[in-house]
Amino acid sequence: MRSAVLMPLLAACLLAATPMSAVHAAERPVPETEPAAGSPTRIDLWPAGKVPGEAARPSVPRVIERSADVALPDRYIDTVSAPYLVAYRPARPNGSALLVIPGGGYQRIVLDKEGTALVPAFVEQGGVTLFVLRYRLPEGRADRQAALADAQRALRVIRAGAAQWQLDPQRIGVMGFSAGGHVAARLSTGFATVLPGNGDATDRLSARPDFALLLYPVIDMGAHAHGGSRSRLLGAQPSAALEAQFSLQTQVNAKTPPTFLVHAQDDSVVPVQNSLLYYQALLAAGVPSEMHLFAHGGHGFGVRIPEALTTTQWTGLALRWMQAQAGEAAP
Repeated sequence: MRSAVLMPLLAACLLAATPMSAVHAAERPVPETEPAAGSPTRIDLWPAGKVPGEAARPSVPRVIERSADVALPDRYIDTVSAPYLVAYRPARPNGSALLVIPGGGYQRIVLDKEGTALVPAFVEQGGVTLFVLRYRLPEGRADRQAALADAQRALRVIRAGAAQWQLDPQRIGVMGFSAGGHVAARLSTGFATVLPGNGDATDRLSARPDFALLLYPVIDMGAHAHGGSRSRLLGAQPSAALEAQFSLQTQVNAKTPPTFLVHAQDDSVVPVQNSLLYYQALLAAGVPSEMHLFAHGGHGFGVRIPEALTTTQWTGLALRWMQAQAGEAAP
């Protein structure tokens, strides 16, 4: 009887003495984890106060940490009105670069699972320079093209600085995840879309990626749509014409860059049909492409994948495919 009373009390005392972060991962603001404006690794896309369609004084982005494990950070950012890149440079760059567009359902931008976590495989081992994009989200904007405008400008900014970053200006690709994959596919098919800019020398450079890597991408806005991405980008009741316009399998043409697709068959958030539809469109347009479908992995796996799954192979396959685009021999 005594033990029956003491055990609950002891458990309650231990719980009270345990930090809340160990009980559950409470979201908390961590703005100091982003590079400061003007630092070498932070690259503003537009001159200060001159972001097309935005107020001269930008909003302050929110950076939120969702993980209680310091070894596995899981930040996201939103309320971005002055978009920028964060650069990760290898000690020995191989000349190639990736504009990385993380996902987040057009509601937020994931910074670690589809950003910093890529550094060991792509930067340290692969020699690829990464530029991770903080882009404008719909967030009540009437302009649905803000994210595409940021992606176009980012590709041009990277190309403009190619010599500075020891890059080949013809080996600059885009890699997008989930809703970021939708932005990357929009860039792949709409790189020549004329959007408001600054009219400077950077705006006159090509925004076409030399190649594209799409990971569990949002592609379709119809029967296979991710509902959250569709409603945030297109509204609660988009017309059939609007759905078709932003269903990117309908926008592929012969100028779409070579594309590498990765998806898991058991993805219950963004159905695998999204990648299948895009691949079929690439095939019909004669665009050299490669698709890897894995039985398991779910959605949003990035590079944090259980070792037992064959899905872990995607980074090595991607790096070899990138080398093939450049005509390099695989190691």
